[in-house]
Amino acid sequence: MPRKNSGMWYEVHPTPVKDSDGKNLVYVRPKSGQKLTMKQLEDYCERTYNMRYGEMSRALDMFIRAAGRWMAEGYRIETPLGSFAPKLSLARQVSDPDAVKDRDVRLEGVEYNPGKMWDREIQKWLDGFRRFQNPDTKAILADKEKLEQVLRECIQRHHGFVTAGIFSRASGLTLYSARKQLNEWTKGDNPKLLKTPRGKEHIYTEI
Repeated sequence: MPRKNSGMWYEVHPTPVKDSDGKNLVYVRPKSGQKLTMKQLEDYCERTYNMRYGEMSRALDMFIRAAGRWMAEGYRIETPLGSFAPKLSLARQVSDPDAVKDRDVRLEGVEYNPGKMWDREIQKWLDGFRRFQNPDTKAILADKEKLEQVLRECIQRHHGFVTAGIFSRASGLTLYSARKQLNEWTKGDNPKLLKTPRGKEHIYTEI
């Protein structure tokens, strides 16, 4: 039986939805800012599982190449990690199926379905939850210079765009506050961002 950890840190944040008592409903998420790089993960696997350093990166690189080749033909890839499939959308609104042309179809990315495998694996190590004091949203929003720096770093890291989820994790804001701040940057006489629909979310790009 693997040794369990001391519990997962989590944060509690309000949603914009009101409960029957007039107060905002809340949601929980893992503590922001906790992440591992691929190098750190490979270091851990080398120490713990006697893997050769770089073996995981090479295997993932080969998987991405092979899976990308087959998904380009429309295949869903079933793996022990879950399933991967191309995510498509239409570039324009169409009500008549016969009116859809090849040029209307766009590749939106990859749809990932982890299944129940991750739930079982995480539960093997999980030993309860520990609440973490939430970041001060008002203080974060007040520091516009730092927020703009975070925005620039996100856009650079993600090849020219950012989403509310990406910005939320990087800034420490709730998803609601992150989306609200991004939308503010799309307004005014000199907007900083352009908001574009992408599937069920929006992407924000520099103007």
